[in-house]
Amino acid sequence: MFPYRDKEWLLILLICSLVLWLIFLGNSPLRDWDEGTVAQVAREIWRAPLGSWHWLYPTLGGEAYHNKPPLMHLLIAWTYSLGGVNEWTTRLPGAVLTALGVPLLYLVGNLLFQQNLPALFAALVYLTMLPVVRHGRLAMLDGASISFFLLLLFCLLKARHHHRWAVGVGVCLGLITLTKGMLVLLLAGIVGVFVFASQQLILIKNRYLWIGICLGIFPAIAWYLAQWQHYGSNFLEVNLQAQTFARLGQSVEGNTGPLWYYLIELLKYSFPWLLFWPGGFYLAWKKRQTSWGSLILIGTTIYLGTISLMTTKLPWYVMPVYPFLALAIGLKLSDIWQQTHFRARILGYFLFVIAIAGIGGIVYFTIGDYQPVLIAMSIVLFITMSISGWLILASDRRFIPVLFAGMYLVLFLLMSSKSWIWELNENFAVKPVAELIRNHVPPGTIIYTSFAYGRPSLDFYCDCKVMPANDLVLPKKLTNNAYLLVNKTTLKTLNLNNNQILGNVEDFSLIAPSIK
Repeated sequence: MFPYRDKEWLLILLICSLVLWLIFLGNSPLRDWDEGTVAQVAREIWRAPLGSWHWLYPTLGGEAYHNKPPLMHLLIAWTYSLGGVNEWTTRLPGAVLTALGVPLLYLVGNLLFQQNLPALFAALVYLTMLPVVRHGRLAMLDGASISFFLLLLFCLLKARHHHRWAVGVGVCLGLITLTKGMLVLLLAGIVGVFVFASQQLILIKNRYLWIGICLGIFPAIAWYLAQWQHYGSNFLEVNLQAQTFARLGQSVEGNTGPLWYYLIELLKYSFPWLLFWPGGFYLAWKKRQTSWGSLILIGTTIYLGTISLMTTKLPWYVMPVYPFLALAIGLKLSDIWQQTHFRARILGYFLFVIAIAGIGGIVYFTIGDYQPVLIAMSIVLFITMSISGWLILASDRRFIPVLFAGMYLVLFLLMSSKSWIWELNENFAVKPVAELIRNHVPPGTIIYTSFAYGRPSLDFYCDCKVMPANDLVLPKKLTNNAYLLVNKTTLKTLNLNNNQILGNVEDFSLIAPSIK
């Protein structure tokens, strides 16, 4: 059933992941918030003259950008120099790095389990998890950070027998720091507890580990010191306090939720694989003295527990827990595969419920929002879940390859559509509005809008700064030679002449400054 060798499986996993992460990567506009911000910072680095230090001191809208280190922004700026500024080049570095996480997880699983089968199943689960694929295709920092962490785990496990691999542990810590900042503290803490629990303390005496730490952490520390020397305490207040440690005990920008926030996120987006996670976690608990058991338990509980206790909550914070879930699920699926007979009737009934959801998708995308690709996706989902459920009820282990193939095709169809970034439907389309602004307003201009909040994606596309202002402030801005972007309700309150209305689109009007 699984005739291939490790190198062949690595190649197959790499090709399948690259296809899924790169297919129609640029078919949708950039999303608020992170995508628009990351793209704008990268474009300002790309535009900087040769020989400047802009790559070291990045800016956002001309002002110092202190949020995150610039490794991913630099990679995107490099793709801009090769392929121009567009959605595809913006998302390409993060998508490729995230896709590499699939074969990396297979390598990690092989070293942990000392078996091919659970490692393969874990990699295929990771490949076909909706949040992993969707967020990995966005121009965000999380997918790359996870792949660097998986590479760290691979180097750590290899170093048990080949000491020089420990160099990679330190290098990966540096890469995580330069990508996602202080996330490295939590991930390094998980690694430290795992090393202690698995009785690998001899690693601390490995000189190659300390060589790697010096090689990896030195650039990260140098970057932080350079920012502190250049910007002073303001950098520390923004980067370390406001954007990092404040999130532990404060709700930053109103992003908060209950203690079980991330459990709900897992329940919403991790089916059908989440059905097999309790069994895999239980197997890890039974074998907690093993390396794979301790890593699954430590990684899942420490990471999920930490982000659940944080006051600030955002959906993508849960991303680093998915490799641990995939390992546990792959372990459970491997256990089922190796049983002559298994009993999991309740799982079969759950899959039938998901199949009914597929029928709902067929009806909705046929009668309501007609989208042929999503109709095909819903049909595949219905067929996959129905066959898998029937095979489970028949105690037939072949439901596992059916699930893998079906979920891959479902995700392939979803990513081929323009609906894989469904948040774009929550607000007005930014590209038509941005085109109106570009046609009438010089780049770099500040524009005031009646919209409730600023949208980084709009700033990126129009190459201006669009700032929210209330209805009392907008008339004053107009008389002070400022451009306005207002909705129809606000437009009626302004005292305008016809020449001041430069155009209308998406319920917005672009207003030229008053001529004194």
